[in-house]
Amino acid sequence: MEETGSKAWLSGVAYGLTSGTAQLPYALLRYYHQLGLTDSEVLLLIQLLGYRQAEFNEFPTLEELAARMGLAPEGIARMLQRLMRDGYIFIDEHRDEERDIQYERYDLHGLYAKLATCVAEDAAAARAQQMSMNARPNSNSVQIEEEERNMFSIFEKEFGRPLSPMECETISSWLDQDRYQEELILMALKEAVFAGKVHFRYIDRILLEWSRNRVKNVQDAKAYTQRFRSGGR
Repeated sequence: MEETGSKAWLSGVAYGLTSGTAQLPYALLRYYHQLGLTDSEVLLLIQLLGYRQAEFNEFPTLEELAARMGLAPEGIARMLQRLMRDGYIFIDEHRDEERDIQYERYDLHGLYAKLATCVAEDAAAARAQQMSMNARPNSNSVQIEEEERNMFSIFEKEFGRPLSPMECETISSWLDQDRYQEELILMALKEAVFAGKVHFRYIDRILLEWSRNRVKNVQDAKAYTQRFRSGGR
């Protein structure tokens, strides 16, 4: 009896393996919580992928999806509405010119676009972190490297996001090429925050203006800013 059950199980597995496969984006598994998707919504998306790839059915009915997932059609409808409302899936109309048939199908490009954004943001954060660690490879001073990493962290905190590689390079250029003091750069950042213009071009203009007016340190910057705000020079 046990042997018969084992053979039936193996036969079932063999049938499942030969009935087709569906490719699943790994990014969906990695980022779905970050995107705010529930486990049930992810399973529904996987079912749509499976229907399309293994059964060539681009528009399964609510009843078909409900039977697969063990849910009521109303529950499937609510999840589909939420996914469409938030731009994960769309329904578009397609025309088969050869058979002169017009039919509907689920379009998952919205999902792919959101996943691509997550992948790109992770890659940018990784590059920024690597650049922040290696921004001054010729320096032998651990203290200087640590101070620079701390400055990257301060900028990221004020900007509310990880810095891009280009932004990290800009900070390094201020330090290595322009020879601005770290305290002066942070003072310019504070001025940008005070003015409500937290972007690198504005900070760079502040530093250039100070350099043209021989502002060398924080004390000079405070005095210059005080004269500027009072209307004098």
